[in-house]
Amino acid sequence: MKIIVVGSGGREHAIIKKLKKSSEIEKIYALPGNGGIAADAECVNVGAKDISGIVEFAKANDIGFAVVAPDDPLVLGCVDALEEAGVPCFGPSAAAAQIEGSKVFSKNLMKKYGIPTAAYEVFESIETAMEYVKTAAYPLVIKADGLALGKGVLICEKYEDAVSALGEIMEDKIFGASGNRVVIEEFLEGPEVSVLSFTDGKTVVPMISSMDHKRAGDNDTGLNTGGMGTVAPNPCYTDAVAKECMEKIFLPTMNAMNAEGRTFKGCLYFGLMITKDGPKVIEYNCRFGDPETQVVLPLLETDLFEIMKAVRYETLGELDVKFSNKHACCVIMASNGYPSKYETGFELTLPASPKHNAEIFVAGAKLKDGTLVTGGGRVLGVTAISDTLEDAVKKSYEASADVKFENAYMRHDIGRRALTYVK
Repeated sequence: MKIIVVGSGGREHAIIKKLKKSSEIEKIYALPGNGGIAADAECVNVGAKDISGIVEFAKANDIGFAVVAPDDPLVLGCVDALEEAGVPCFGPSAAAAQIEGSKVFSKNLMKKYGIPTAAYEVFESIETAMEYVKTAAYPLVIKADGLALGKGVLICEKYEDAVSALGEIMEDKIFGASGNRVVIEEFLEGPEVSVLSFTDGKTVVPMISSMDHKRAGDNDTGLNTGGMGTVAPNPCYTDAVAKECMEKIFLPTMNAMNAEGRTFKGCLYFGLMITKDGPKVIEYNCRFGDPETQVVLPLLETDLFEIMKAVRYETLGELDVKFSNKHACCVIMASNGYPSKYETGFELTLPASPKHNAEIFVAGAKLKDGTLVTGGGRVLGVTAISDTLEDAVKKSYEASADVKFENAYMRHDIGRRALTYVK
């Protein structure tokens, strides 16, 4: 079978590398892919948001299945358009993707169905929002309603921070129309956990938990990024917490979406905070997280394509989805200056055989006259697997030392926080 994977980042590279192992797949096209993905799939110059172009390519090339990975095309209805054209897909419909496409929708959903989350208020005008933050308790969190490349969440320590954040989001429109409405919510405390899950609307199968590192600098300093590294499993996510999440969050969310006529089929991401009052939802994503995917999928033992088909055809409950009991660490190598200003176009040298059998997932790179060069803020992720978290971290850093490009930057403490929770 010939398939397409829509997207161009490290997440898509991880998905493609896993799908390549399926005996049923004869060819993978990446739309648009990137210079590193080109080693594992045929890249086609069709943008991830070019819905009509994606459908035309699928129809013209006898595509038997499509994986739509990023949030933008999902919210724009890429799955709906492909399915209408007769191409079965892994990924939610536009109606179901609203769980990420609108923070207001997701918060109201949780409130309506009693799913634990932070207390919140919604504002459609900057005037009423400014009035509210005068008397609000700090710290607080301000979120742009729509998609914002994972950067539309601002933590405000004091009133002046909130005024600045509201001005940037609602007045300066740094996130465009996504900032027409904002959610202002209470600040939750506790360890964060990311749990990706497969769901077909009837069954929820959580994947291995993970811990992301969002800040640009060591010791969680600097600006928020798309993610500077991840480890899996997350030691804060105990069996007891997992059981509570299934009962109070995962199944209720699936059932809530069904009740709203928005059945979710695909990868549903739960961003959780383990508070003193139990686990609460910080956010939902309607797709695989990035870079969480780069540590979760390498630990998956079941054929990913079999799972994706089971999700599409609503037979997930009949499948035994297995994960390794090992540990994984992914270190992101970025362009110095990310997430602000940075230079690209530097030659990128990857080892032919990475140390410790590590996997390299390329995110921001392109081919220039046959040479791989940097082409983004987050350039790639290096993932290593081992029997212990400590050793996985060590091996990931050792493997990343063999990746060479000018202007390279990484955090040096990925996994350190997680190791403090390891007994």
